Order: sequence, then C-alpha cells, then structure tokens
Amino acid sequence: MGNVDYAKLIEIGIALSAERDHHRLLENILLEAKGLCNADGGTLYLCGHMVQRDGETVFEAEADGKYLKFEIMRTDSLGIAKGGTTGEDIPFPPISVYDVETGEPNHKNVASHVAVSGETVNIADVYEATEFDFTGPRKFDESTGYRSKSFLNVPLKNHSGEIIGVLQLLNAKDENGESIPFSDEIVPLIEALTSQAAVAVDNQMLIDAQARLMDSFIKLIAGAIDAKSPYTGGHCARVPELAEMLATAAVEADHGELRDFSLDEGGFRELHLASWLHDCGKVVTPEYVVDKATKLETIYDRIHEVRMRFEVKKRELEIDYWKQVADGGDRDALKVELDAQLAQIDEDYAFVADCNVGGEFMAEEKVERLKQIAQATWTRTLDDRIGISHEELMRKQAEPAVELPVQEPLLSDKPEHIFPRNDAFENLNAELYGFKMDVPEQQFDRGELYNLSIARGTLTNEDRYIIQNHVIQTIVMLGQLPFPKHLRNVPEYAGAHHETLIGTGYPRKLTKNQMSVPARIMALADVFEALTAADRPYKKPKTLSESIKILSFMVKDQHIDPDLFRLLLQSGIYKEYAERFLKPDQIDEVDLSQYLDAAAE
Repeated sequence: MGNVDYAKLIEIGIALSAERDHHRLLENILLEAKGLCNADGGTLYLCGHMVQRDGETVFEAEADGKYLKFEIMRTDSLGIAKGGTTGEDIPFPPISVYDVETGEPNHKNVASHVAVSGETVNIADVYEATEFDFTGPRKFDESTGYRSKSFLNVPLKNHSGEIIGVLQLLNAKDENGESIPFSDEIVPLIEALTSQAAVAVDNQMLIDAQARLMDSFIKLIAGAIDAKSPYTGGHCARVPELAEMLATAAVEADHGELRDFSLDEGGFRELHLASWLHDCGKVVTPEYVVDKATKLETIYDRIHEVRMRFEVKKRELEIDYWKQVADGGDRDALKVELDAQLAQIDEDYAFVADCNVGGEFMAEEKVERLKQIAQATWTRTLDDRIGISHEELMRKQAEPAVELPVQEPLLSDKPEHIFPRNDAFENLNAELYGFKMDVPEQQFDRGELYNLSIARGTLTNEDRYIIQNHVIQTIVMLGQLPFPKHLRNVPEYAGAHHETLIGTGYPRKLTKNQMSVPARIMALADVFEALTAADRPYKKPKTLSESIKILSFMVKDQHIDPDLFRLLLQSGIYKEYAERFLKPDQIDEVDLSQYLDAAAE
C-alpha cells in the first residue's frame, strides 16, 4: 500500500470512529470499501441470533452468532440501494451460519464460510467457482440481466478475534467499467479497512448490548412494581408510552411556549429511562399500605379483633344475666334488659364496621359516637405481653403492666399503636435532596379510634406519607446511581411527577419555573394514565371525556401545564393513547372546543 492508501485509511478510520448512528456507520463501511476497490456493489452482514422479544422473533447482533443478517446492500449499475439510511427493507432472510438440522458449519455459502472460518475469500468468477454454492447470484443474474463475476469476502473481527460480520464486495471495475477480479494488492487494504470498521461496529454493539441490558433490568423492576400490587396495574409500562408521545409532539410544536422546546436523541433516552423508573421507589412501599382497603387494615384487617371483643362483651352480658337469675332476680325483666343491651351492641358493631369501610366524608357526630362506643369495656384475663415480638413488647412497655383480669375499652388508642420515626434519616435526605414534605410525627399510628375516625377514605396522614414517600425513595435511589453525563437528568424527570406548577406538590414543592418541560410531561403522563387506567380494583374505569374534564380542572388549579394539556388535545394524542390502552367502552366523544376555547381566552 502506498502513502495515499495509508492516508485514506486513516481518514476513513477517523470518520468511522466518530460516527454514532448505527445505520450510517454500516453504510459508510460498505461505501468506503466499494470506493477503495472500485466495486460495483456489495453487501454488509452482521452476525447474531434470532431471539424472542415481546412475543416476536427478532434478530439481535452478537459476535459469533448463528445467523448473518443483510444490513446494507448496494449495486450501483442496477440502482439497488437497500438498508441503512435508505429506509428500504432488505427482503432476504438471515443466512444460517450452521446447518439447521445437523448443526454443522455451513461451508456451502461463501459468506457463512467466512463467518465460520474467519478467512478472506477472493473469488475471481462465481461461474467458474466450484467450492461454494452460487445458485443465488446466478438466479439473480437470470432475473435482472446482471452478470455477477468477482466476489471479495472479508470477515469483520473484534478485539477478541470473534467474527461480528462479513463484508462482501461484488464486481471490481477497471477504468473502462468492465468487471475484473479483485487484485491481490487491494485485499490487504480492504482487510485493514474491515479491521478498523470492526472496532467501530463492535463498540456500537457493546453500547447497544449495555443499553438493552439496562432497559431489560429497568423493565424488570417496573414489572415487579406493577405486579406487586393490583392497585398499580400496568402503570409503569404505560406512562413511558404516553410520555414519549407527548415529548415527540412537543418537539414538533411551532407555537406557544413549546415552540422553542427541543429534545435530541439523548434527551429522549433520558425521558424514556425516567418514565420507566419514576415509581421505582415503590419497591420499599409496603403493599398493605398501598392496598389499604379499610381503615383498620394493616397486614390483615383488625376489624376481626374488634368484632371478637364485641362478641366477648355479649357473652359477658349473657353470663351476668344468668348470674342475676341464679341470685333470684326477675328473669323476665332481666331478659328484656339483656335483649336491649345485646341489640345495642349489635347496632354499635354495625356502626363501627360501617366506619371501617371508609367513604367520601365522615361527619363529626359519627366520630363522637365512636368515642362513646369506645367507653364500653370488656374483660381481658390473659397476659398480652407473651408470645409477641420483641419490638411489640418494647412498645407495650411504654405503659406499666396491669393486674389481671382487667377492664379494657372496646376501642382504644394505645401507646403500643405508635411506631416512632427515624428523624435522623428523614432530616439527612431532606437536607441533601431539598425535600419539603410535611413529615408526620410518627411513622405509624395504628390507634383504633384514630384510624376509624379518618374523615375521607381509609388512609391516615402517616399512611399517606408512606405512599407519597415513594417519590422520595425514587429520587434517593436514582441519586445514588452513577448516571453518565448524557443521562444525568433522569432523577430530575423521574422525581417530579407529583409536583405542581405552584409549589403545592411533593416532594420538593417545585414551581413551573423550577420544572423542565420533560418533568412537566412526566407529571401529565402520570396523572392521565392513572385517570384512564382500567386495571385498578379499587375504582371504576373513567371514560375518556371524564378524564379530560378532570385534567381541565387540574389545569385551572395550576397542577398541570396548560400548554401540554392543549398539546395533548390538539395533537390527538389523547385519542391515540385511548385507542391503544383503554377499553372500548371507555372511549367516548370529547368536546375539545370547551377546553381549547377556554385555554385560548
């Protein structure tokens, strides 16, 4: 090789190492090789395996794979250009490097032979060659009038000597445009080029493999979170879809506040990862809190304990009745009194049980009635400090032991119901990450009266904080990961999905100016998915129009970005998402005018 050849190789090597686009890289490899030896055509294959992904069989590039996939095809004289940046699919299936039935290496096909042997094969004329099967090129010639002649096949080897692909060049041309064999002098030059090309391709394959592994691991975590509780359903899988749709539309927006918004490939990657990881903190959230269906429920529903006390109370009244009868009391009068007492207990328990279910509002008079019911007592004769865990025993020792038997209220708030909070840990995170949440004094308060008196729903302030704490855990967990520079916004995007535009959200009480557009996209995607979700056991699925109406209220309250809400409607994303993920009976007509006209005012 002359100095000109070396200079050209260096130039090509620099260009290949700088190329980040996978398809363009492969295309450049083939085009540069064709140019060096003045070839009319060529094909670039990559080694890999056929794998199952999302229910489909797809090709996955990997060194020393069992298949060769057509990646780039060019034949200049026929105007054929497929694969790469052309957008034209190559209609040929991957070539088996090994015989499907015997598992033996496929030496009949010249490309698969090169992939197995790692040797360069230079064919002067395929019509005179006997060592390989060239039926395919000959049939191609018959159908097109082309004349396949010289073939140069060179393996692409990575730093470990593994074959990652094969470069096949077709019909070298002389100065008159006639097909000639590839000269022995040009082969080392092409081998040098493929060696440089292999390094660039292998680097991209390694990066892609790492990205696939990272994606798979993230989806595994998200899938585990969704499977952990039926209350979250497929939330972690649907939010990324909606977030990407919104981000794409926002980039294309040409008016309003979003007209200057842009997001490159790295930015989309950040949003993709953030949307898959936005609820990763839920791995530490106890499902018995997330799934708390009644006010007294923890790992089990404590209404059963309460009911048993009422049962014991009824037995005590019956025993007292018979004792009084035995002592000569008026049986009929005592029976009337007993029946009234038992009826009252039944009524009181029914009231307590109804309070346990929870609802939209609990009036103050109901809370007062609970306190009155709690004043009734039952008799405990057994020691409640034996056979329990050390932690529970420590909580019970917050008050002195009593002599048995002892009268205890049917409902109570005891010191043992209080679980103290680790303030040091909370304060450290708040200072380090800027959290501004209102932290309850206790970690848990399982007082029976306290829980039964919950005004709305079934959650105490402590329960609600534990659920909201998943965002804190998400930020803390992601903050500990060494994200590279191009992914450093992942924690910000993931941790802002419960923030509002006016500082009333959590955990940092951010305002609009403190939230990037991708972070605001996350907030909208999270809410819209939750509103339209049809796989939550605790609520009836909302229709599309109901969900949009609720979002409009949130826009008025400055909880959701109005520009993104308008984009959701004007772009048709709301309908596209609904057609993909909502049930047919949820999809109804939405009167956009009432929302878009209001937004324009």
